Amino acid sequence: MTSMFDQYEQASQRSKQVVPPPIRTDISTAGFIQMKLQDDGPIFTKQKIIFSPSDKIIHLVVSSNLIIIAMANNVLLRIDMKQPDKVEEIDISKYAVGMKMSNLFLDPLGYHLLITLTPKNGDNPPPELLYLHRKTTKLKQAGKFKGHEITAVGWNFSNISETVTGPILVGTSKGLIFETEISDGDKIFNTSLEQYWRQVFDIGKNSKPPITGLEFHKIPNSDKYMIIVTTIMRIYQYIGSVQNPDEKPLLQQVFNKYLNVQESFVEVISSLTYSKLQFYYPSLGVLPKSFGWLTETGILYAHIDPNLSDPKNALIKQQMIICPEASLMGNSKSHTNTAPLSFVLTEFHALLLYPDRVKGISLLNQDLIFEDIYNDTVEKLLNIVKDPINRSIWAYSERAVFKYKVTKEDRNVWQVYLDKGEFELAKQYCKDNPAYIDQVLVKQAEMLFKNEQYEESALTYADTHSSFEEISLKFLQEWQIEALKIFLKKKLGGLKPQDKTQITMIVVWVIELFMSQMGEVRSNDSSYTHNPQYIALQKQFDSFLAMQKVEDCIKRNRKTIYELMSSHGDKENLMRLTIMHSNHEEVIRQHLYKNNYLEALEVLKSQTNKDLFYQFSGILLQELPRPTVTALISQGSLLKPSKLLPALVSCNSDEKHAKEIIRYLEFCIYKQSCQEQAIHNFLLSLYARYKKEEVMHYISSQGQYISMVHYDVHYALRLCQEVGLTEACVQLSALLGLWTTAVDLALTIKVDLAKQIAAMPSERDDTLRKKLWLKIAEHVVREKNDIQQVMEFLQQCDLVRIEDILPFFSDFVTIDHFKDAICKSLQDYNRHIQDLKEEMEEATKAAEVIRKDIQAFRTRCTFVDARDTCNSCDIQLLLRPFYVFPCGHRFHSDCLVAALTPMLSMDQRTKLADLQRQLTAISNRSEDTTSIGLVSLSIKDQIKADIDELVASECLYCGELMIESIDKPFIEEEDYERVMREWA
Repeated sequence: MTSMFDQYEQASQRSKQVVPPPIRTDISTAGFIQMKLQDDGPIFTKQKIIFSPSDKIIHLVVSSNLIIIAMANNVLLRIDMKQPDKVEEIDISKYAVGMKMSNLFLDPLGYHLLITLTPKNGDNPPPELLYLHRKTTKLKQAGKFKGHEITAVGWNFSNISETVTGPILVGTSKGLIFETEISDGDKIFNTSLEQYWRQVFDIGKNSKPPITGLEFHKIPNSDKYMIIVTTIMRIYQYIGSVQNPDEKPLLQQVFNKYLNVQESFVEVISSLTYSKLQFYYPSLGVLPKSFGWLTETGILYAHIDPNLSDPKNALIKQQMIICPEASLMGNSKSHTNTAPLSFVLTEFHALLLYPDRVKGISLLNQDLIFEDIYNDTVEKLLNIVKDPINRSIWAYSERAVFKYKVTKEDRNVWQVYLDKGEFELAKQYCKDNPAYIDQVLVKQAEMLFKNEQYEESALTYADTHSSFEEISLKFLQEWQIEALKIFLKKKLGGLKPQDKTQITMIVVWVIELFMSQMGEVRSNDSSYTHNPQYIALQKQFDSFLAMQKVEDCIKRNRKTIYELMSSHGDKENLMRLTIMHSNHEEVIRQHLYKNNYLEALEVLKSQTNKDLFYQFSGILLQELPRPTVTALISQGSLLKPSKLLPALVSCNSDEKHAKEIIRYLEFCIYKQSCQEQAIHNFLLSLYARYKKEEVMHYISSQGQYISMVHYDVHYALRLCQEVGLTEACVQLSALLGLWTTAVDLALTIKVDLAKQIAAMPSERDDTLRKKLWLKIAEHVVREKNDIQQVMEFLQQCDLVRIEDILPFFSDFVTIDHFKDAICKSLQDYNRHIQDLKEEMEEATKAAEVIRKDIQAFRTRCTFVDARDTCNSCDIQLLLRPFYVFPCGHRFHSDCLVAALTPMLSMDQRTKLADLQRQLTAISNRSEDTTSIGLVSLSIKDQIKADIDELVASECLYCGELMIESIDKPFIEEEDYERVMREWA
């Protein structure tokens, strides 16, 4: 068998060249579009498959890249297009004795094939149905269908199983519809191929018309199903809900509602012995988008309604497409006037198969756009089929197979929709091609203009590349000013910032149009501010002025715009425009010049330039103190009080202005937490002049620490002295540390105030406190001669005693007045002496206890067992010199030194090494005389004592050195690299 692969055949083909509308000459006025307008190459091209069948081809079906070819010698060819060189041959001769294959049905997945066998002559043997699975060559008989000629199969498009078909519908030549489910599984106890089998409906009520087409689909997001059935002259729709999807037969629930009602169908008279049903699927698993039914009259074409707006009709936008008699080969008509034998649907076209040719027509406008002549005079074309999954199209004759390639079939769809006036669809299929979109928009705008929908037309024209001047004049000739404004504003929005000349022209023109319209309303209506038309125009104008491009243009052409608005006498908008473009200074100056202070204040409040507040606050405070201060407060922290200080200082000439300035300063200090000394000094000066009662409250609120206050204390003291605020001077003197002066001033007011001041110095400065209290006591004695009050001082201040104040009394005062105080003082002295004695006795006892503890520690001993080991090396302790610590730990002296040395500082290490060298030298020295030996012994003991002081002053495990080493790394930094290399 020859291998299959694609080759282009040089055949007689013609495609209609669709010429797009010419590009208008004015398209370049706003920008030339340099773009290719037409795709090269025909939409449909034929490829002949190099293939030589062993016998005549009688049927061909294709799905999911699997092709099944049935030949007259009862041989099936199964070809997987992914491996076209591997062709499987399946002989069905033993099943087809005296029979012929009348039809093949392949499911969408390409796994399940049904073969209809009918008798060659007469009625015997009865028709049969064979089943073949994709993965086997073994055919199986569907026994329950014996005697029924299957003419149509409605596959289950929701099925994804390779072994089971799922519920399917089967139509017969006598109008019967069965529901069944076929499984390829070889079950031991299941002798039937069909899982279940039941007749669900009878088309035609005993008229027994053969079913030519049958499909069903589930409506997305619902429990409804749509079933389409066709006979030679009728098409039926069955729509209903399936309440229980597990109930079998599944679609019996849909057919039940039609059992006892009058049949509803669409009938097309036809003399043909066949009709063809086709659907277009956007993709697998979704509802078909459109359907076509081929009859003698033509193709009944409709769209599938996914929402089932009409519960009785799923086919919407129905139209009868007449099969074309014309030819693209130069003749007015084709050589045959017969109806097509078959057809297939693409998204926008239908390919019609005749015995000698294939024609392609547009489903949108019924134009013939493709014709392919089959040149074989002996053989005729038999059928054309389409793979529902990958959408490949195949046609065949008895000895040849062709494949049709579809290339960009939507290329001219936009133009068809444009000619039909369906502009939104036309835009959708322009594929973002600027030239196409521009042509659609121009035609749409022209239609809107013709229908007097001027504003909509203006919006659409603005998106085109039409001549700006031409469109503007077009609206002016009809005096459609509103539409012209819309056009200009939309054009303005499409310009780039660098197109300054065009922007300026449009902005000035639009402002002129607005001025003219509003001026006309003002001249005709004195109360124009309440006129709805004027209000609407004003809102539009404000919105226009707020556009960024307009603002930038006005800034560049400020003088021209101002003169234009002034020429129309529109002072309100002129003022508003100056505000919008930050010309507030000039506006405020004009208001002040006309003594319109309130208006000037409103302008000042409405703008954002804070420097103008500093500039104009002075004069506004003079004329409108309260509103101006309220305006300043409303600005909050946006204003710096120090910059306002000159204006504030210039307006404090009377109490009315001063109180408002105080209000603002209090806001700054208490609400905004202002800490500037000048502001605090100014507020304090205003308090001293106009609100003396607030001075003490202010000073108290600032605190009693000079480092915390925000005013100049020396300035405040001088100010209070000038206005005679003595109590404030007392507080300020105390704040400056002038305690004596403060107490002297306080005594001029009241003694209690002096007491408060005397209690304020630090408790650590007893001398100063005593001095201040004695000053108060002296004042009371000398000025008031109030002995009782003086005695009370002795209770209030523990620093002053009776002997301190006796000198203040005159010689004539009797001791009776001081008897109680003197007795109390003597008692205090006696109690203090007794306390000192008790403390001395306690100290003596504590010293005795310490001496006893020291003595006990000197005579303390511990027992060392012969089996005790060193806590460091675990070797018997008595083998070498050792140390025993009170905590119980025991170490050899060398083990302790070795373990402790790394924990010592560098100086300690050096000292330890030097002592060890000295000890070694003395131990090795020969002892010649007793006197020399005694000297050496004392030196040796001293060295040992020094070593003990270094290494044995505390336990290695319990001492502070071990605690301090807790954050010491296990690996020293200088050894880290070496250790890492060793571990690697």
